[in-house]
Amino acid sequence: MDAELIDELEKRIEKLLAAYGTLKSENQLLKDENSRLHHDRIGLRDRVDAILNKLEWVEPS
Repeated sequence: MDAELIDELEKRIEKLLAAYGTLKSENQLLKDENSRLHHDRIGLRDRVDAILNKLEWVEPS
């Protein structure tokens, strides 16, 4: 292989590694956000369930 081809391959590999690092970081951020949203959803569901349970005890007028 000539030096030009090796240089081109090296540049492409560096770009791929940089993109991989970026995607890996973004993936972790999305996992963290997903976890936070999941906990928020559970908390909201519990609040709604508590409100519905209170309403079961309210007698109609």
